Amino acid sequence: MLEHLLETRLGGQAGPNDPFLDDFLLTHIVFMPTPLLIDELAANYHADADIDLRQASEEDQEYFLTSKRRVVQFIQRWVLAVRHAVFDDPLAVEFIEELATDVEAEPALQEEASIIHHVLTQLSRYQEDRQMNATQKWKLPPNGQPICLFSGNTHSKTVIRPDDDIIFRVYCADHTYCTLRFPMATTAEVIKACAADKLQIARLPEDLLLVEVKSSGERVVFKDNDVSLPTALSLNGRIFVSPKDHLDALTPLPEQELPTDAPDVDFEALSTKDVAYHMTLFDWDLFWAVHEYELLYHTFGRHHFNKITSNLDVFIRRFNEIQYWVVTEIVSTTNLTKRMSLVKKFIKLAAFCKEYQNLNAFFAIVMGLSNTAVSRLSMTWDKLPSKFRKLFTEYEALIDPSRNHRAYRMSVGKLQPPVIPFMPLLLKDMTFAHEGNKTSLDGLVNFEKMHMMAQTMRAVRFCRSRHLVLDPPSPKNENEIRNYIRCFRTIDNQRVLNSMSQKVEPRRS
Repeated sequence: MLEHLLETRLGGQAGPNDPFLDDFLLTHIVFMPTPLLIDELAANYHADADIDLRQASEEDQEYFLTSKRRVVQFIQRWVLAVRHAVFDDPLAVEFIEELATDVEAEPALQEEASIIHHVLTQLSRYQEDRQMNATQKWKLPPNGQPICLFSGNTHSKTVIRPDDDIIFRVYCADHTYCTLRFPMATTAEVIKACAADKLQIARLPEDLLLVEVKSSGERVVFKDNDVSLPTALSLNGRIFVSPKDHLDALTPLPEQELPTDAPDVDFEALSTKDVAYHMTLFDWDLFWAVHEYELLYHTFGRHHFNKITSNLDVFIRRFNEIQYWVVTEIVSTTNLTKRMSLVKKFIKLAAFCKEYQNLNAFFAIVMGLSNTAVSRLSMTWDKLPSKFRKLFTEYEALIDPSRNHRAYRMSVGKLQPPVIPFMPLLLKDMTFAHEGNKTSLDGLVNFEKMHMMAQTMRAVRFCRSRHLVLDPPSPKNENEIRNYIRCFRTIDNQRVLNSMSQKVEPRRS
């Protein structure tokens, strides 16, 4: 397969945007893990290893040189397509460095020597950057708020890495807990054993389960080989360790039904455009940190690759956080006029997010306003000026899921980057492609499936193919707004939200 690709898609055989080569580069980890790919590349590069080139024909010598050129060009395209994922793999780095030595020793490969030198420069810069941010430390606060993980440099795009440490809590049935610190890539099995030891649960590891207990009381059991668990929790979720036969004893903590901790700021007093601006900058940094491979890990299962999806997890949870923040703020407001004013402000906020092409936040806000706990507040909506009711109706039509989100797809198809896309729909597309198509057919890789998945991954790449540059608003309240938008006050238990909604506007008899 790789040999066919090298012969037909490299050395000027195909255009720079050839989808087949790009499909392979974006999805090879599914069907050809990197160690196997490196072995195949090395075999192609060293095809002349057992041959005395002095006795080889001119045609054979040219064939071997062409093979070497194509391998170097493949490396160049590989790095261009998946960036730091190549440099994060020790085998790939070792191969690139060995390749550079071989290429530089070959007088006929001067152009390729220049290519590989450029790749080495990129590698060196990346390694220097990694060294500056080596083994970052994160903290998952007790309220499980993902945005509060970013407690270091608030002005740079911070990527969560597998060897980064995270501090988090693990609870048992009586709500006592232990605090643990582990690398992100630590498996549930290791966390389970350590938590049980610290909490003095006298059971064998195979008799224990590691579980997320959501604020609704729902329990989600982690597989032993699951990784990046702390970032995979729902908004108000907690990690519990429990004997298998005591699973029914696990209940949410009392504070899980309360709003998450957030800065004490009067949202009404803040400029709506300023809030949208800072939300977009923050959301862009979260989106920027997500590697396209994380979509594959999420779709096929992290445990198949032993890779984390923490950056994607945090971005997905940001969507849920914004959505439930909207609902929480509205149903917490008892005064009818203030509540109507708040709904109006959220519609304005959605408009500014749409203007900034922050479609993830736009969707989250509109879905929050469409939540049953908000949509049932007829007195509030009746009081809303018709201009805003009409605008909200237009926004609801845009997020209408009918005909596979046709309205949204047509709208986003007209936009130019930078765009912060509606991530749940991209993940739905990945899942649809995965579950509706076999990965292999008659022992051969199903490249139609790989193409479908690569299309979604290319959409992510396209959205951030230009840097986000926005005209800054007034510097008034800048720090206050920046702190506010990083950590919203949220309740994600629908039953609690419905109850609060009934209290502010009781059902008419």
